[in-house]
Amino acid sequence: MAPSAGTNPACRAARGGVDGFMPHIALYPGSFDPVTNGHLDVVRHAVELCDRLIVAIGVHPGKKPLFTVEERLRMVREAFAPIAARAGCAFDCTTYDKLTVTAAQKAGATIMIRGLRDGTDLDYEMQIAGMNETMAPEVHTVFVPASAAVRPITATLVRQIAGMGGDVSAFVPPAVAALLKTKFAG
Repeated sequence: MAPSAGTNPACRAARGGVDGFMPHIALYPGSFDPVTNGHLDVVRHAVELCDRLIVAIGVHPGKKPLFTVEERLRMVREAFAPIAARAGCAFDCTTYDKLTVTAAQKAGATIMIRGLRDGTDLDYEMQIAGMNETMAPEVHTVFVPASAAVRPITATLVRQIAGMGGDVSAFVPPAVAALLKTKFAG
């Protein structure tokens, strides 16, 4: 029987199973335009590190995403909620349009999840983590290294391949592949 939401056994064991503990809330920010298998990989790891995972979709007026905010929220829910449920981790998703660290504070998150594909990602993410730590020392950045099979996947490349009629089924969940096919059909 799976644990109930928000009672991840790994987290409970790490805290000695003491009742009345403060739950670990993690924020996983990104554009998720679209959700990729790399994002799924990060979520599979993240739900083992927290009691509640909040996926936060950044909305920036200067960017022109392929999918609307509503489409991305639906993708995120459909792809990530079952993973969180199987791990016994509460799940929610939201949007934000200010600083990511401010979104983490607003959500009550003390953990910010960041996926890393390679050394270039690490260099960039270390700079951001340092700035975030200065602005919000209570929010700790946790880097999740990508599994070897998903390291080359980026949402940008997925959009480009799909836009040119290529098969992206190896890089995204099946429902997302279908959405991409529909999006570029017209």
